[in-house]
Amino acid sequence: MHRENVNNMPAESSRETDTEEGSSDRQQRNQGHQTSHNIVSVISQLADDNLTLVRNISTVLAVAGVAVIARSIRLITKFQAASEIPARFIERNVSLRGRVHSVTERGVEVEHVPIYLPVLSPLLSKHKGAGTSPMSVHLAGVELTPEGSVWLQKNLAPSQTVWLKLISREDDTLHCLVSQSRQGSVWSHCVNEEVLRLGLARTAPVVGVLPDSSLYWRLHKRLHKAEVRAERKRRGLWKQDSLWERASKAVRDSTLFRLMRRIFKRT
Repeated sequence: MHRENVNNMPAESSRETDTEEGSSDRQQRNQGHQTSHNIVSVISQLADDNLTLVRNISTVLAVAGVAVIARSIRLITKFQAASEIPARFIERNVSLRGRVHSVTERGVEVEHVPIYLPVLSPLLSKHKGAGTSPMSVHLAGVELTPEGSVWLQKNLAPSQTVWLKLISREDDTLHCLVSQSRQGSVWSHCVNEEVLRLGLARTAPVVGVLPDSSLYWRLHKRLHKAEVRAERKRRGLWKQDSLWERASKAVRDSTLFRLMRRIFKRT
């Protein structure tokens, strides 16, 4: 019996050692969880005690972020001249909102109307207190007839809102696709195409765009389609006289008819 007790002693010692180590590990884990819980509790308590401050800081950071983004992409900048528009805007054919100032023989004078943000726009405005300076806009790919200029003056009234899709820039003139909203409709229509569909203009080379570029051919195809439609329907400059009108004109212009008129005048 004595020998058996002696032989069992190492096993009992090892079990006691394992028990002590397990207990120590549990205590350490409990202490770690308690420490983490205390840190979270402290942070939560600080946030609750200074909730207003945290909200104000978040608001300031958000406004600052929006301001930096808006300034970097020129979102709220008012352009007073074609030269002020960044080159990347024209390369990406960005659309700008504008207000019609007047219609001249050279094109349309448009005042740029940037996106307005209540707090940021007054702070970041580049032209504070400056007078309005409209930009000269030409209908891209279009050569207006005199009747077309009259039509523009009637349909693009001052202060009317238009959208300018930038195509190219030549000196101080912007070549654009000009769009306006129809009365009683949420849809807008392209003025460039409209004057062509009515036979009030001819297609012309798109200034400032390479002829072998995809943009050039997309615009040419779009505008040429509108011109062909006017030609088929004989609108505007494509209008043809009737058969009787052509015959009457041919008779009046004939040599025999002029000779007979002279004879009757003498008699």
